[in-house]
Amino acid sequence: MKRAKITVIGAGNVGASCAFWAAAKELGDVVLIDIPDFADKTAGKALDLAQCGPIERFDCKITGTSDYDAASGSDVVIVTAGIPRKPGMSRDDLIQTNVKIVGSVSEKIASVAPEAVLIVVSNPLDAMVYTAWKKSGFSTKRVVGQAGCLDIARYRTFIAMELGCSVEDISALLMGGHGDDMVPLPRYTSVSGIPITQLIPADRLTAIIDRAKVGGGELVKLMGTSAYYAPAAGSVQMAEAIVKDKKRILPCAGYCDKEYGVGGFFVGVPCVLGADGVEKIIEVELDANERKMLDTSVEHVKELVGVADGFLNS
Repeated sequence: MKRAKITVIGAGNVGASCAFWAAAKELGDVVLIDIPDFADKTAGKALDLAQCGPIERFDCKITGTSDYDAASGSDVVIVTAGIPRKPGMSRDDLIQTNVKIVGSVSEKIASVAPEAVLIVVSNPLDAMVYTAWKKSGFSTKRVVGQAGCLDIARYRTFIAMELGCSVEDISALLMGGHGDDMVPLPRYTSVSGIPITQLIPADRLTAIIDRAKVGGGELVKLMGTSAYYAPAAGSVQMAEAIVKDKKRILPCAGYCDKEYGVGGFFVGVPCVLGADGVEKIIEVELDANERKMLDTSVEHVKELVGVADGFLNS
């Protein structure tokens, strides 16, 4: 049986962590790609990771390079490339810079791995997944954004901390944009089947949700840099569902047209992930307040995409 290949674009903290999780889970061979200026460092990280194999007992080929030909035949490509927002940098400046980076990466991947599924992690996520779709020319099924898996992991972690229970027993659902724009759905949150509203008072649950929304900012304040372990774990969770054709239902930035009345944008919704990428969008029932929150979040996504589209067409 052909071994899967997972390529990670960007060998920074998030990209290197993606490579680690993918290798540790033995999802297939792993390729780590960064710009030529960082070619030696990228090769070094790949070699360092490969030397974990005898200890952690994983067996796969790990390559670090600046040559996109190494990504040929990839089943999944995780795009972490781009710069973080710096002090004094406007949102539009960040989008303009990362549109160029993610756009260039997407074109290169399309030329060497035309059958791959793209998982976009770069920020601002909702604009970058749209950019990757436009520049790659891939079908909407084969382009998806990672944000919901991270947001929901934070939400579940904080619930577990509150209750003193295992995170494995918590099921939850979030929708909409990333971070501040996410739409919590306590009605769809439970612990071993017990509705969360029976276990946590409303005021405490609101505080937990608010903390999850700004979870990224909390980590930046603590570490002086963006999170990387959890974003990478969320990305590899999606990659595993794809390469193993698991048909998992995960919260991802999937392309919605008629779904939820979005009208042709990538927004956070429950997606069935399998070998073909996003194989189905799950539409859940929303009450009036949930619908209003989702509509507001979608409008923010549209604003971000509008800015990105302007740079794409300039």
